Amino acid sequence: MAPQGGLAFREPKPADMETNAQRTLVKSAPELWELADDLARMEAWMAGVVGTPPPVSVEVTERNPERLLVWRAAGRGDARIAVELEEKGFGTCVSITAAHATCRPGEVEAALEQLLDELGSPERRPFERG
Repeated sequence: MAPQGGLAFREPKPADMETNAQRTLVKSAPELWELADDLARMEAWMAGVVGTPPPVSVEVTERNPERLLVWRAAGRGDARIAVELEEKGFGTCVSITAAHATCRPGEVEAALEQLLDELGSPERRPFERG
């Protein structure tokens, strides 16, 4: 039943769910782009958002090199990840937005934080000893 004034309270549909994470990483936009624009990584990261074992087949819907990368779960319009890169001081601000239909936003937030951890972790260089 609608309250007076004709406005009814509406629960958000699961597809309306959106989770965000942001961090400034001490890497250049080209370094981060190289890591993010990798099909195997995109499929694994999408699995974290939809809550299924990897890989989850994805389709890239927008690609602006070193600035914006957007992909969605193939055949499922209800899950999308957007990664935005913006140079900031001695690093790059990485903003990630996940649109999803899960009722477990805490798990999606944890998946995005893990994605930021992975992007920010030191990469082994070819001639380093380790």
